Amino acid sequence: MRVPRWLLAHRITIEPYRGDSAYGPAYGAPVADVPALVAETIKTVRDREGREVTSTAQIIAEPGLDCPAESRITLPDGRTTKAISIARHTAPGLPVPQSTEVSAE
Repeated sequence: MRVPRWLLAHRITIEPYRGDSAYGPAYGAPVADVPALVAETIKTVRDREGREVTSTAQIIAEPGLDCPAESRITLPDGRTTKAISIARHTAPGLPVPQSTEVSAE
């Protein structure tokens, strides 16, 4: 079972991080109008290297979201942020929805 689309009331834009180039970070083409549920709260999370950092926005989206750590995200209010960590929630055989959770700067 997937997270119901009617719960994903916000729309965000994601520019997937593709690695570093000679000119700095490289991003994929922007993907606009991505359905999501955005909560702008302050939380302490761990980044991909295990350091504690502060997240100011948490995003719930459909499973399979292409948003690796360091991706640029434009939130519904127009603020641009970067993905800190991604969690893919699956529960095979259980009646809970699958989703992707992104913690952002």
